[in-house]
Amino acid sequence: MTDEPPLRRRAARRAGDESPTSPEADGPSTGSPDGPAAPEPLAAGPTPLLLTAPREGTPAPVESPDDLADAVARFAGGTGPVAIDAERASGYRYSQRAYLVQLRRSGSGTVLIDPLPLGDLRTLDAAIADAEWVLHAASQDLPCLSDLGLRPRRLFDTELAGRLAGFERVGLAALTEQLLGFALEKHHSAADWSSRPLPDSWLSYAALDVELLVDLRDALAAELITQGKQDWAAEEFAALVAWGAQPPRNRPDPWRRTSGIHRIRGARAQARVRALWYARDDVAARRDSAPGRVLPDSAIVAAAEIDPKDERTLLTLPGFGGRSVRRLARIWLDALDTARGLPDDALPTNPPIDGPPPPHRWAERDPVAAGRLSRCREVVTTTAGAHKLPPENLIAPDSIRRLAWTPPEDVTPETVSATLRGYGARPWQVGLIATDLANALDDPKPKSKPDPEPEPEPDGSAG
Repeated sequence: MTDEPPLRRRAARRAGDESPTSPEADGPSTGSPDGPAAPEPLAAGPTPLLLTAPREGTPAPVESPDDLADAVARFAGGTGPVAIDAERASGYRYSQRAYLVQLRRSGSGTVLIDPLPLGDLRTLDAAIADAEWVLHAASQDLPCLSDLGLRPRRLFDTELAGRLAGFERVGLAALTEQLLGFALEKHHSAADWSSRPLPDSWLSYAALDVELLVDLRDALAAELITQGKQDWAAEEFAALVAWGAQPPRNRPDPWRRTSGIHRIRGARAQARVRALWYARDDVAARRDSAPGRVLPDSAIVAAAEIDPKDERTLLTLPGFGGRSVRRLARIWLDALDTARGLPDDALPTNPPIDGPPPPHRWAERDPVAAGRLSRCREVVTTTAGAHKLPPENLIAPDSIRRLAWTPPEDVTPETVSATLRGYGARPWQVGLIATDLANALDDPKPKSKPDPEPEPEPDGSAG
């Protein structure tokens, strides 16, 4: 717990309402035969108080080695969890690097770090290595933090905790409003954080993202304990730490993720998509610009369908009319020429399917497997509802598809448990659904029809 006063209570007093508003004051939520009760949103309390500036003011970004050393010393001397956030420039830049890192800790205050002139932050990582790190939607920030040498050993993900606790709205602003009574502005969430200098309003916004994270962590931890889900959360957080420590894996054939590629028919047309995708990627990497800003996916698909052979035809297609795109016309035409000249054996081929087919084809391919999938999905939906969980947080949908398509040869709770663990399921997930899934995997045997009653023998009397 932080040594700062509970923010939710302070908000109530500032709004002129002295009634108790903390979860402890209202008493723990009660369970039900179907599972723990879902948390109640803040409905009858005071109007949420809009935060527009950090409580100690907005700090200037740390940009020099000396200032970084001072920040490291401050955080090494702090206590309790460390709130961490990072700002990227998705939609503007090719890389997914962090352009600003925000941290807050009790006794240390808030620090904003500009990583561009500093290289890495391994000294900071060593200073807070033993602390619990608090992030919101950790999977989004862990890769770019890892690139800077920041890797948590323990963490608490407030978004994931909100999901496990059964909140319908789990964005940072929504949870902060419901649990702490403060409203956060999100005006700069899609800003270009690679621009310099960063405006003061952006820096205030960034500082506020960590202002309440530890308080929110405490409120969610209390809710998880009330619902008996603290051990589930601990397993999920440990899995996130392990995932974040692994090197990123490159996707095979990334061009196949081009939006609208389902409209493309034939290997030669797919080759045009591939050629244009890699041509665009080269330009985007060289410029450090988001690929969609160089050439939209819709333009790639349009050119793959029409196969223009001259600049005039190319520039009439949707997505090729902008000045910057027109300047690169020769690059796009050369890519199309390359695809056009490929021999047949160099054209794209459909990759081998790793796993079951799309669910909509199961009834045609294997009706028995389709029945298993339907029954398994019903188990997941029912169990998730009973425990106030999103089904996808109870178990990964892909794990259920794989299990239903290729069940263990000998279906028992033990073999189903082993199969789910092999797919990455955590012990708490396996414990909740393995037995019911084993029952669902068994084909229901049709009930035998009773023998029909014999017809009465005619007695020969006149009617």
